[in-house]
Amino acid sequence: MHEIPIRSFAVSVVVLRPAENSCEVLLLRRTGTLAGTWCQVAGAIEANETAWQAGLREVEEETGLRPDRFYSADICEQFYEADRNAISLLPVFVGFAPDDATVRLNAEHSDFRWVSFDEAIRMVPFAGQRKVLKHIREEFIDNEPNPWLQIQEASPAGAAC
Repeated sequence: MHEIPIRSFAVSVVVLRPAENSCEVLLLRRTGTLAGTWCQVAGAIEANETAWQAGLREVEEETGLRPDRFYSADICEQFYEADRNAISLLPVFVGFAPDDATVRLNAEHSDFRWVSFDEAIRMVPFAGQRKVLKHIREEFIDNEPNPWLQIQEASPAGAAC
């Protein structure tokens, strides 16, 4: 019997900022692989880096932002990669940015938008991304985030949504 390998080599980060009565989601338009699609921050875990450290680094590299608070989302984004015949599992994190945060994109993205959860769910191309966004809305917006999920080393005091 042949097994399908499971890979966990990258992270996914949903960045939120306060809006009128809730939070907005930051979506980035990709260049290169999956060009033109909208996505959250994502990237590879480098040597000697924890997953949460990779998440913070990727947010800063791709957007110029440094989240006020940073959490494990307590969910993994998962998908099958046909070209590798492998299942990828990406730990997901949630970063809260200030409402006046300035986004500075790197070359991996051509555009960004701050959108509602409903709009974000309509814009992302994959079911796994929609599942992650619905989970984050339920666990981090509709309810107070579980304090045990906050990554203290990465979270200076900051405003909430």
